[in-house]
Amino acid sequence: MAENSTTEVLTGGIVLAVAVGFFIYAAQVTGFERDSSGSYALSASFRSVEGVSIGTDVRMAGVRIGSVTGVDLNPQTFRAETSFSIASGIDIPDDSAIAVSSEGLLGGNFVEIIPGGSPFNLEPGGEIIDTQSAVSLLTLLMRFASGSGDAE
Repeated sequence: MAENSTTEVLTGGIVLAVAVGFFIYAAQVTGFERDSSGSYALSASFRSVEGVSIGTDVRMAGVRIGSVTGVDLNPQTFRAETSFSIASGIDIPDDSAIAVSSEGLLGGNFVEIIPGGSPFNLEPGGEIIDTQSAVSLLTLLMRFASGSGDAE
């Protein structure tokens, strides 16, 4: 009986260790951050944020610099008001553009900041005005298929 109990305790310990390891791995992969004091908030208004949700990466030059923290519909303008956090120490020029981009045909979407050339930077809580919305692959294929006979 004692041998059976020892085996059960060891098996339980291994299962618990694997579960903790999986949780740590999942937190690192998803970019979970316990400390939000190392970031500042920005916002942008898009016509469409298809494929973007809370937690979606915000990237610059392909490098993750933040994440989307909120997506809401503005009932007056019918645009998607998006808020996101940017890591402290990364200054965004105030004439920068922001776009919803795709990682590829089968990849997910992310938000990309295209830096401008202004010597002035956005303040925390600022808004990026120049936005480019998501492009639906299905819509592009439908336009291509229906417009293929127009080039006569």
